[in-house]
Amino acid sequence: MTGLALVTGASAGIGEELARIHAEKGGDLVLVARRKDRLDALADELEAQHDVSVHVVAADLAKPGAAASLLADVEALGLEVEVLINNAGFGGHGEFHDADLDREQRMIQVNIAALTELTHLFVQGMVARGEGKVLNVGSTAGFLPGPLQAVYYASKAYVNSFSQAVAEELRDTGVTVTVLCPGPVATEFQEAADLEGVKGFDFAADARSVAECGYRAMEKGQLLAINDPKLKVMLEGFLPMIPRRALLWISRKTMEKSA
Repeated sequence: MTGLALVTGASAGIGEELARIHAEKGGDLVLVARRKDRLDALADELEAQHDVSVHVVAADLAKPGAAASLLADVEALGLEVEVLINNAGFGGHGEFHDADLDREQRMIQVNIAALTELTHLFVQGMVARGEGKVLNVGSTAGFLPGPLQAVYYASKAYVNSFSQAVAEELRDTGVTVTVLCPGPVATEFQEAADLEGVKGFDFAADARSVAECGYRAMEKGQLLAINDPKLKVMLEGFLPMIPRRALLWISRKTMEKSA
């Protein structure tokens, strides 16, 4: 795949690896994140190693209106986005009633609102051209409620549902939407979300393998990608049979920190 890809949250973790994979395949990029220094360093590296053009746009998607500003920046560069990778997102840990409400609202803005707006803005051009691909990074967390990460789990449930619904709407347009639903991943996300010591991250996957899983699925136009086959069987086979209260208890225990 060699079309121009826009990747949000490209300064680290899964987003950085997705950008690397796209460059390795000869595709040009627009890298988006808050940390411009990291984006610049990654852009220099990818351009030198893979002979591609990489543009950097520093943006804070937690700010309302950031998606429209990003579209304007891309248009000002004279670029057409053929691949949209909505990877930006963050989480948190702790009981909701004790949480910083401003942080929770910014999480909703990044994980839900910005992703929705960017999909709407960039997919219009794809549909008009009759081709394009969207990869939204959801999570296996979106398959169940998440005590101690209530807003994050709920935001990923939205991403998982929204992505599949839009994919069906676009079935005959030449545009595909894929949602990547990884389990725990070893990235800076864990530290930023205060998840160090959480039991569920004892067997976290590496970001590169998760990115490869998502990118392959996007290339094929698949609807949904789960990186861990065992987790896929558990979520799609056993989860629906577990009583709701028991499921909530299991979910909370998974998110508790080791003593």
